[in-house]
Amino acid sequence: MRDFSRDHAWLSINTATIRKQGDLLQISEACARHGIRAISPWRDQVAAVGLDAVKAAVRRHGFKLSGYCRGGMFPADASKRQEARDDNRRAVDEAATLDAACLVLVVGGLPHYSRPGSAVSLDIALARTQVEDGIGELLDYAKSVGMPLAIEPLHPMYAADRACVNTLGQALDICDRLDPEKTGALGVALDVYHVWWDPELYAGIRRAGLARLLAFHVCDWLVPTRDLLLDRGMMGDGVIEIRKIRQAVEAEGFAGFSEVEIFSEADWWTRPMDEVLPTCIARHRSAV
Repeated sequence: MRDFSRDHAWLSINTATIRKQGDLLQISEACARHGIRAISPWRDQVAAVGLDAVKAAVRRHGFKLSGYCRGGMFPADASKRQEARDDNRRAVDEAATLDAACLVLVVGGLPHYSRPGSAVSLDIALARTQVEDGIGELLDYAKSVGMPLAIEPLHPMYAADRACVNTLGQALDICDRLDPEKTGALGVALDVYHVWWDPELYAGIRRAGLARLLAFHVCDWLVPTRDLLLDRGMMGDGVIEIRKIRQAVEAEGFAGFSEVEIFSEADWWTRPMDEVLPTCIARHRSAV
């Protein structure tokens, strides 16, 4: 297992972590100021300042992109299906323009939540079929531009509105059906917030192996939690065995960035960037 205590060379900041404190260019400047060498931006943040400006900032600061957030939201009725296809191809193109390590897929839940305007459907099995079909179609395009796709399984509390793929095992089943040769074109983004509770987690990590482990996200689960989406904790403040999970991931050969992704409306989003980022660095070195 890698020793993070000496430096933060393998720390990446998912830019949602400080999204309330500034735009993406300001976030980039702050990360560079603190010697952070990798980021993972969100598409809405990129759109707000312009793709060309972000590309220039990435080049200027020498950033690596541990991922790009996000594609997905595949379930849709017939009236929204082309919108989903076009949106996901644009996400692939943006990720490729920024030379991201992968495009993270938050796959979507029921169609009327995934693609507003779709007819109401409570058929979650159909939604899962649409997810797999959508990934399969997008995979062909992503391969053509060399952009790996990383399915992110989300905690079951998000099954209806954000992701009906809720376990690492489900995500790997899709990977194995669509990419049985393990080409590196399709894998998973493992976010400890979403998978820490899964009794099959460590078996799933071994099953994934290096070929499927494309991204690793960290934060912590607070008890009690004040909001199911917007109350993630800083690493070390909650109940997740982050170091144990990272050890399992690295035992499979993963040597990429440890990406901090914290949504925290009442706490970390209220603090200055120059307080949040040093805390991320300190916890990266000590707790994870």
